[in-house]
Amino acid sequence: MIPETIGSLLHHCSKTKAFRCGASLHTAVLKAGIKADIVVSNHVLNMYAKCGKITFARQVFDEMSEKNLVSWSAMISGYDQTGEPLSALDLFSQMRLVPNEYIFASAISSCANLMLLGEGRQIHAQSLKYGFASVSFVSNSLISMYMKCSHPSDALSVYSAALEPNTVSYNAIITGLVENQQPEKGFEVFKHMHQQGIMPDRYTFVGLLRNCADSDALHIGMVLHCQTIKLGLDSAAFIGNVLMTMYSKFSLIQEVEKIFQLIEEKDVISLNTFIATCSHLEDHEKSLRAFAEMFNEYHMRPDDFTFASALSACAALASILFGKQIHARLIRTRLNQDLGVGNALTNMYAKCGSIEYAYNVFNRMLHQNLVSWNTIIAAFGNHGLGSRALELFQQLRATGLEPDSVTFVGLLMACNHVGMVDEGLLLFNSMQETYGFAPDIEHFSCLIDLLGRAGRLNEAEHYLRKFPFGQDPVILGSLLSACRLHGDVAMGERLAKQLLKLQPGSTSPYVLLSNLYASDEMWDCVAEARKMLKSSGLKKEAGYSLVQVKGKYEKFTIGDFSHARIDEILDALKTLAWKGGEISLDLTS
Repeated sequence: MIPETIGSLLHHCSKTKAFRCGASLHTAVLKAGIKADIVVSNHVLNMYAKCGKITFARQVFDEMSEKNLVSWSAMISGYDQTGEPLSALDLFSQMRLVPNEYIFASAISSCANLMLLGEGRQIHAQSLKYGFASVSFVSNSLISMYMKCSHPSDALSVYSAALEPNTVSYNAIITGLVENQQPEKGFEVFKHMHQQGIMPDRYTFVGLLRNCADSDALHIGMVLHCQTIKLGLDSAAFIGNVLMTMYSKFSLIQEVEKIFQLIEEKDVISLNTFIATCSHLEDHEKSLRAFAEMFNEYHMRPDDFTFASALSACAALASILFGKQIHARLIRTRLNQDLGVGNALTNMYAKCGSIEYAYNVFNRMLHQNLVSWNTIIAAFGNHGLGSRALELFQQLRATGLEPDSVTFVGLLMACNHVGMVDEGLLLFNSMQETYGFAPDIEHFSCLIDLLGRAGRLNEAEHYLRKFPFGQDPVILGSLLSACRLHGDVAMGERLAKQLLKLQPGSTSPYVLLSNLYASDEMWDCVAEARKMLKSSGLKKEAGYSLVQVKGKYEKFTIGDFSHARIDEILDALKTLAWKGGEISLDLTS
């Protein structure tokens, strides 16, 4: 077999990552007895490295009787590209030949991945000595290395000394400046790039758009979005995914949907971003529709992030039917369950009222982290099983894990649901004394609600004065509700006045005050509170219910008769009213 022919075929296998064909060609090389040909061996070595079979590549490298720069370059870059930077640097240190620009670039890239600034500087010095530092391959790697090691000034020096900065150089500088908290300089470089007539590509925009998502720079993000449209880059998944993330941070669901629809070749990240965005913006039904489309329309394999997001949507909608379907798919397709997915499953079953299933999933997890324990503790607490939640807390401590702020929110809620006041107070006080972190507003809200429900109103008011969260409207409203429950009109009036000052644009203080008076049969005061509400011009937000019908959610709002099937609904209600005998429903208003 002609070495040139087999070399050409092996090169094609390297480009297409055709490992099986490449391995067959390697067999042909051995049979033909041309293993000693250094060019052919380099092609075999490069093929294995490009296909990610780095162990096979190293075996070929070690067996070569003669090695040239191409051999060392293929092996070192192979290690760097397959995520073994330490091996790349170890091999680089063994070289006795003068490296070329490709070897320098790979070695510097390995230093960047390991954050080895000192070694990176040494290799930089070598590249200067041999005249390769200004070559684009090397200078771009140096820029990235210095940026990753948080030395942007050194990166800018390399950039200034580069012979002909190209798009990759500019992208490395822009992304590095943004990641090093210098976005203004990043945008200056972007403008300079335009002035030099260098066309930005998708990597340029991704670096800048990520900064817009993180820094509340919506206007700049929209300008960049317009530029991607002009350059025809917005339909690429790589750009579209970042744009969706940016708009989701500003709760612009319609923009997210438009971008999602415009992406021509959606990938798993596109679907994950859209599903997570819908869940984040509480459009959980749309989130689950997108999850279903992933199978039916796009024929994609979801990853762990997809499953976790979909299960979160099921939990929010209390849709145990859909949640069980997802769980069944996980059992069929995943031998080893991801920790995040296990936590999402536990949470889903707990939110859907199936505490036994939730505990079963928790128990079967191979590993449990603090999120797992927090989820199951909150689950038992919300189901009125406070003692069991406290038992789990003791088990958590026995594992050696340290509880956090979220753990105590779950524990205090557990105590609240079953009226374990003294235990709750003990836990609240132990946060600072035993675990060293101060209670925040969520813990304080739980404590005030706990004391209020138990009728210990004076004690609750004492804590209001003691902590800085005492003027929070939610906490004041919680204690005001407790005043109504226990008939303390005097304290209730004081709290209502505070609430009206804090929330002049809310109906809650008026409604709570009216209910307080009604519980004590002070009807004149009830009328006065309702009159105040009416004169304020505010309207109480109507309550609604969501009902799942054939996989879709129907919304029913109090006083709203605009539903498309209202006539059928009224007929059904009349039938129920007639069959109920004594039940009387006024369906005319």
